[in-house]
Amino acid sequence: MSIKSYTICQTAPRRWREPAFGTLCLLAMVSTPAFAAGTPAGTDITNQVTVGYSVGSVQQTAATASATVTVDRKVNMTVTRTDTASVVVAPLQQRAVTTFRLDNLSNDTLDFALSATQLGNGATSAFGPGTDSFDATIVGIFLDNGNGTYDDGTDAQVTYLDEVAADANRVLFVVANIPDGRVTGDIATVRLTATAAAGGAANTQGAVLTQTAGANTAGVDTVFADGAGSGDSANDGQFGVINDYRVSAAALTVSKTSTVVSDPVNTTTNPKIIPGAIVQFCVAVSNAAGGATASGLTVSAQVASDMTYVANSIRLNGTVVSGVCQDDGTAGGTFNAGVASGTLNDLTAGSTLTLVYQAEVK
Repeated sequence: MSIKSYTICQTAPRRWREPAFGTLCLLAMVSTPAFAAGTPAGTDITNQVTVGYSVGSVQQTAATASATVTVDRKVNMTVTRTDTASVVVAPLQQRAVTTFRLDNLSNDTLDFALSATQLGNGATSAFGPGTDSFDATIVGIFLDNGNGTYDDGTDAQVTYLDEVAADANRVLFVVANIPDGRVTGDIATVRLTATAAAGGAANTQGAVLTQTAGANTAGVDTVFADGAGSGDSANDGQFGVINDYRVSAAALTVSKTSTVVSDPVNTTTNPKIIPGAIVQFCVAVSNAAGGATASGLTVSAQVASDMTYVANSIRLNGTVVSGVCQDDGTAGGTFNAGVASGTLNDLTAGSTLTLVYQAEVK
């Protein structure tokens, strides 16, 4: 705010045989407000006026007056998603995180009530292509501890933001669990909405603000100046934005085939499954094209009670060519309590890996 002064003087003309009138000077002190939008609510702006004058060339005591106005509360905020693409998740993933930022563009310290909701199936997604097709289970909204990254067990769960100063911002995380049975391309769209509330009392959510109706009052009025977000209108004291969880799933199929290797009568020439025959079993795990890589694959194959496992026969990470299991895996795995098992390498989309073992017919 700046103050400018203006002096205007005028001397009345002499009339015949009349003394000179006095000189009248008007000194106006006008305060001009700083035009920055951030002048704090509740600020008193005083405009002063001074009238200086003289009588018969004698300067008189100036007459003064002033008027004071109070700056009202202009409520404005935005909520933005800081993720630049859909958050990729897997079925059964726990505590998946979408990230948002709230900016207080008001001229006052405010609290903000927070809510995280699911959009209905078929709703337009945040990033596209595709639309909302399932609901994640929202765990809660969490306030960043200052490092910009969600820290499970450290970042506090919140239902409102407390005492957000004018021009300040906060980073928020919506955390959700992903249900089972979802396939690649499924989308869950969530909305984070902030509602302006009165500040001034630390550690207590203030009352949700309402816009002052009618003419300007002598106190601090409230004016909503927020834009339209997702699920809300302009000038309503709310702002919402959406974000997506997008599923990338591994679509696994498992098949088990067998080949007779030898028998006691025919040896390896057209062997038959008779007592003493050696049978090779192949467990093939395939991941469909277009899905996510499957990791931590553990295969367990029950050896029937009328067969005896052939020691050290397990081979891991072999391949299948034209539907035929190849004997090209590496030794490994374990046999325990009638079960042949082993761990396969990460299985990329469109590929197949095998576990092979042998057993003898009793």
